[in-house]
Amino acid sequence: MRPGCGTGTARGQEGRGMERKRIWGWWFFDWASQPFATLLMTFIFPVYYAEIARQHYTAQGMTPEAAGAAAQSLWGYGLGICGVIIAVLAPVLGAIADNTGRRLVWVWVFSVFYMAGSWGLWFLMPDQPNLHLAILSFGIGLIGMEFATIFTNALLPGLAPHREIGRISGSGFAFGYLGGVIALAAVLLLLAENAQTGRTMLGIPPVLGLDPALREGTRAVGPFTALWYLVFMIPFALWVPETPGPRRPLHLGAAMAELGRLLASLRHRHSLAAWLASSMFSRDALNALYAFGGVYAGTVLGWPVFLAGVFGVVSAVSAAVISWIGGRADRRWGPKPVIVACTLVLIGVCILVIGMSRQQVLGLPLAEGSRLPDALFFLCGALIGGAGGALQSASRTMMVRHATAERATEAFGLYALSGKATAFLAPLLIATVTDVTGNQRLGISPLIVMFLLALVLLIWVKAKGEAEQ
Repeated sequence: MRPGCGTGTARGQEGRGMERKRIWGWWFFDWASQPFATLLMTFIFPVYYAEIARQHYTAQGMTPEAAGAAAQSLWGYGLGICGVIIAVLAPVLGAIADNTGRRLVWVWVFSVFYMAGSWGLWFLMPDQPNLHLAILSFGIGLIGMEFATIFTNALLPGLAPHREIGRISGSGFAFGYLGGVIALAAVLLLLAENAQTGRTMLGIPPVLGLDPALREGTRAVGPFTALWYLVFMIPFALWVPETPGPRRPLHLGAAMAELGRLLASLRHRHSLAAWLASSMFSRDALNALYAFGGVYAGTVLGWPVFLAGVFGVVSAVSAAVISWIGGRADRRWGPKPVIVACTLVLIGVCILVIGMSRQQVLGLPLAEGSRLPDALFFLCGALIGGAGGALQSASRTMMVRHATAERATEAFGLYALSGKATAFLAPLLIATVTDVTGNQRLGISPLIVMFLLALVLLIWVKAKGEAEQ
């Protein structure tokens, strides 16, 4: 053996071990942050909000249908305002982070937003509810999650060789959804009570002495989400170092100049411009599906919180499995075919949701008390979870193919801008169409148009990306 050979091998193994820990640490952000989407955005809190808001509006003299529409409209306007804030600030923060060479500090700043907003949902009381405070708290948490995600996504290009990015992205989403499933199961079994019986799915009162009459078990989903994030961000904090490179003082003018050059370059980078526009429509529509799914289940189908939670388990499990499979498909065929297939599935889901009620499915009348709508909505949940997870994973890979490691945060800030520039559009369209028609099912119809526009724009997107110009 040549001198130093054994030492070199040991150092190589140590280096590979550090790389694996860094990837696992990066995955743990998905694990830590996923409960916001699973518990607060989709399956538990929106159903509770819809139930409380509908009771509140009904007590004011509205019909049940009008009360459900009013609840959905308020939710939509709140999400729309959050989308505007995120769209305006995301690329600016990305440019600042890249110019100063610091990304992790922003992760921790917006982690505080995430936890504070989540905790604030505890204060949505069943009697005399402050609906606007609930929307404000949710918005603060959502802004924190979205901005923290920008800076963690920007670390993706430096985690592994280019050919492995799709697999790592897909596995990260799968790992995150698995965390969401476990968090959801814990809430259903130990915290979220049935409004009629005051018991959880285990048949016990909420743990920790929480009062079911005040819906404290269900309201505790906010603090639970905040604490989950705090605990499971520890591996991220320990294993994910700051991006290598020089640290520079903040020069806002220079950062804005760099952002201006990036935006100006879109005139010549046709693939990137088309991709940003396509993802703008697809992610906005997908986020609206996530955000309004629980409200739809609670108001149109009349589901209680615990049944929506079971629906969430089905959706999250399918998301974990299909995201993992999607990552492998991404590695073999690239992200673009995965994106196209998932978008087509989501269009089909929207058509089914619009055409379904307790009385009929796609125009076919149902017998009174039929459980077919429930079964079909469970299927929709599995498809939304699976196709949505794989779509987001492949979209993240596609963005990496259009970015450089040095300006990754800025690029992902621009990516967030594309996802939020019209983030107000889907919620506001849903709110407006719901208001005009007085029909929640028809309120979902704008999402079909948005998904179709995303597909058309993909025609100009190069499957392998394009070099920065």
